[in-house]
Amino acid sequence: MRILLVNGYAEHVDSNGGLNKLLFHTFMNGVRKENEVRVSNIEEYQPIDEVNKFLWADLVFFQFPIYWFQVPGKLKQYLDDVFMYSEFYGSSVHYGDGGMMNDTKYIMSTTWNAPEYAFNNVNEFFEGKNVDDVLFPLYCAFKYCGFKPLVPQKRSLSFHDVVKDPNTQEYVDEIQKFISNSISK
Repeated sequence: MRILLVNGYAEHVDSNGGLNKLLFHTFMNGVRKENEVRVSNIEEYQPIDEVNKFLWADLVFFQFPIYWFQVPGKLKQYLDDVFMYSEFYGSSVHYGDGGMMNDTKYIMSTTWNAPEYAFNNVNEFFEGKNVDDVLFPLYCAFKYCGFKPLVPQKRSLSFHDVVKDPNTQEYVDEIQKFISNSISK
């Protein structure tokens, strides 16, 4: 399989990105022995080179932190620069049917300061919403371009409480298990 790995970490005053780098490298090391791998970084890129990487890929993996309940600004800028009309999507009679990346799958891996208990509970901060609810606009952007989730019922991996109470080994184990179950099967 041809896999594009996108490091979506953007420099931030409150974070050195160590955990995101570790998770990114864990995924890369887990897939590169049996697959062709290319790497992208949102801090340094040329849009046309990135377009060609996406067109090449069977699977795109994104690793990024959640900043203020959204993707980092530089990741949003990257997507705006790279997801070009007539390469990723085009016109269609029915809204949302113009995606051109129909053979390409995706998976996202996200880190959150929010603890896991803050989700899926109407009495907690996210008012009963889950991670997929929060990331829904991003999923829609991928769907609009024709991408499909690698695992339809699991569009993202999410790691919680990464500032106050990180469990790094558990996060690494989860990525390795995901690779075993969903990519190296």
